[in-house]
Amino acid sequence: MARARVEAEAAGQRVDHLVATAVPGLSIAAARRLVAGGAVRVDGRRARKGERLRAGQVLEVDDAAISDPGARLSGDAGLPLEVLYSDDALVAIAKPAGLASHPLRAGERRTAAGALVARFPDCATASPDPREGGLVQRLDTGTSGVLIAARSAEVWPRLRAAIGGAGAEKTYLAEVIGAPPDAGVADEPIGRVGRRGDRVRVGGGRRPLPARTTWAVVERRGDRALLRVTLQSGRAHQVRAHLAAAGFPIVGDPKYGGTEAAVLRLHAASVRFRHPISGETILIVAPPPDWAIIGA
Repeated sequence: MARARVEAEAAGQRVDHLVATAVPGLSIAAARRLVAGGAVRVDGRRARKGERLRAGQVLEVDDAAISDPGARLSGDAGLPLEVLYSDDALVAIAKPAGLASHPLRAGERRTAAGALVARFPDCATASPDPREGGLVQRLDTGTSGVLIAARSAEVWPRLRAAIGGAGAEKTYLAEVIGAPPDAGVADEPIGRVGRRGDRVRVGGGRRPLPARTTWAVVERRGDRALLRVTLQSGRAHQVRAHLAAAGFPIVGDPKYGGTEAAVLRLHAASVRFRHPISGETILIVAPPPDWAIIGA
């Protein structure tokens, strides 16, 4: 059982955020699942969902719940898998739109992580949260494109740092509503909002984090435009929220002001980063969907 005392500077934070801080490599989503499953205690009692802690309280996390083999993904061999790159350290795939990156609930099937584990079983034990199947980044269910996973627990933290480091670059293609300038930049911080934190707010929200998004128009399509968008760190919903705040919401993204559409028109086109073992810079590219092809 891992234990940590809540310091004065952390007072007032939610229990899931503190759990994610206390357990290296654990995401907030994974910490939230631990709280819901009863694996987190505060001063000896079961932690309550959304609870905010006081200085001096003792936080306990059941180590067994983090590494429970029973929580590991079952491979989903029935799903097709387009492999973009693989070596002994990592694997990158092209996630189709409409497929979740990993399960949000225990036992959930038909996810990219499940397809990965079926083809690359070593990914199953690579990430601190076994449901993530080694993934070091995520894409929203509606977003297509490059998705990357580690193949061992030793590589996972190094690969995650490489993907989110200052030298990394992520490129997206997005079809937006309106007539944006030929080039633009948004650099306001982004924070979570809502009870479940499933939305973000530009320039506010809980624990806003620095974010910078640049874009250039690739093609104008009447009252819409195809943009090439570039960022480094990558916050939750960063591209969607920054473009919407600039006045150009993405087609198929009603959550942030876009129109309804059969598919969210956002594609993770490429990721450039330093390989966690060799140190060489590599570029992984996912072929664009039909809507993202110039002249489509």
